[in-house]
Amino acid sequence: MKVKPLLVEPNPVVAGLLPYVIDRPGVDPDLVLDFNESLASPPSLAGCVPPVNRYPDYREIETALANIAGVEPESVLVTNGADDALERIFRCAIPGRRAVLGTPTYGMIRRFAVLSGAEVVEVPWWDGDYPVDEVCRAAKDGGGLVAVVSPSNPTGSVASRNAVEELLNRLPRSLVILDQAYVDFTEPDDDLIELAMDYPNAVVVRTFSKAWGCAGLRVGWAIGDQRVIDWLRRAGLPFPIAALSVRAVMAALSEGPDVERIAAICTQREALIEILRELGNYVLPSNASFVFARFNDADFVWRSLGALGISVRRFPGRPDVDGWLRITLPGDNENFERLSRGLRTVCAPAGLLFDMDGVLADVRDSYRQSIIETARAWGVELTPGDVTGAKAGGGATNDWQLTRRLLADRGVDVGLEEVTERFESLYQGTDHAPGLRRFESLRIDREILERLAARFALGVVTGRPRSDAMRFLEEQGVDDLFSAVVCMEDAPSKPNPAPVALALERLGVATAWMVGDTPDDLRAARGAGVLPIGATASGDDRETASAVLKSAGAAEVLGEPKDIEELMP
Repeated sequence: MKVKPLLVEPNPVVAGLLPYVIDRPGVDPDLVLDFNESLASPPSLAGCVPPVNRYPDYREIETALANIAGVEPESVLVTNGADDALERIFRCAIPGRRAVLGTPTYGMIRRFAVLSGAEVVEVPWWDGDYPVDEVCRAAKDGGGLVAVVSPSNPTGSVASRNAVEELLNRLPRSLVILDQAYVDFTEPDDDLIELAMDYPNAVVVRTFSKAWGCAGLRVGWAIGDQRVIDWLRRAGLPFPIAALSVRAVMAALSEGPDVERIAAICTQREALIEILRELGNYVLPSNASFVFARFNDADFVWRSLGALGISVRRFPGRPDVDGWLRITLPGDNENFERLSRGLRTVCAPAGLLFDMDGVLADVRDSYRQSIIETARAWGVELTPGDVTGAKAGGGATNDWQLTRRLLADRGVDVGLEEVTERFESLYQGTDHAPGLRRFESLRIDREILERLAARFALGVVTGRPRSDAMRFLEEQGVDDLFSAVVCMEDAPSKPNPAPVALALERLGVATAWMVGDTPDDLRAARGAGVLPIGATASGDDRETASAVLKSAGAAEVLGEPKDIEELMP
């Protein structure tokens, strides 16, 4: 095959370098003393990893990849992840020149362009085919660089073979990066290696991190014209990957990628797009292992999924993708179901649950005062702050047990039965004195609860005895608005998720939010797959209480429980 002239010029500094190579005499010498290596690996590592006393030889990976691609090994360079390949390309081609980037794009590409001193020009590319005309006008064929990420990260868009070929023909003096980290998740025709090998100004960058499932090995590779690959060898470290990575990648190459997992991800991709659109979000078509979607309040969705233990990608500090989230497909059914339920929980809950004490009910002068006065009966003085602190510490749903614990912490050992009897006489009242429960009041007006009940199935999850819980709801005139009330007798205490799960079952819903004022409430909610929302109790210092609730996993902390109406989707 006739070799086309290479019109791209390297960074003059790179042109003056020599590749890092060591000449060795003879053929495969078996006593190697030219790299200042130890002659033995540490005994503790024998048998579990490749020999670590020698610098790794990754030429076998390059040879294997070259054989797969049908090129000479000199056209392939193994690197420390795809990032290493990208960074070398920028250092070789860019200083003092123009770099044209389709945006939004992989964040490290712009970073490498800036660090290499390039004049960065950005051309919008969200969906549809690659904007060849716009990119060519921006490049001016000034001998710089064009970065094409296909499938694009974060959008998932794909540049067609025709568009890329036109780009290469129109910009012969510009080096064109074809970053194809996610190409295994799209159609076979979208693989551009064969096309790139016909153009000396094209370099394809690939990785073992994505479809191959080897991100921790940090192995990527570049393939292109031998002259360009030679520049990249000169511009990088002599041993970019570890011996263990060499062994693992060779094993992976012998097995091939997990085609079943790739197929599952592609199936999940279409299902997730449908779910997100059903939930009212704007979603771009994707050809990668992720989906890119715009939300009305992306930060809240990001925090809320995090509160359910699900981490997705947001892009702070990047105005071009403000309001968007990138969601990776898990590949297995169990985790995909969890992701799907999490999104439905955040974006379209069917139910809304409330803790009672501190949320529906102001209990500063009832339950909490009963704790203080019960302790006083045994000579222990507690402050409201002591009670708040104990609640924040967790394991404090049962006020009788909490009171006994506070006494014990201060050196007073009293039986639970005695503590309960004294507490109840104070809270419920006696023939001689009215109970402190008379001071309780509703923290959320009935009008607000009525509006919420018209949109969601409402429930209560409380550590109160049923008689106390129902009496409060009846006395406040809101008992008709709650379809399920789970109490002390029904399930183990929070933070066990059982009472929250039982409330979902009784309401007949699969997704819900829960408002609570203690870490126990929030942990129980998350454990049941319910979105945990914090609310500061009456009388608590809001800043301190908010910090406690956020650290316990609240997606949001309300200043007043009634504010939940504005937060609900």
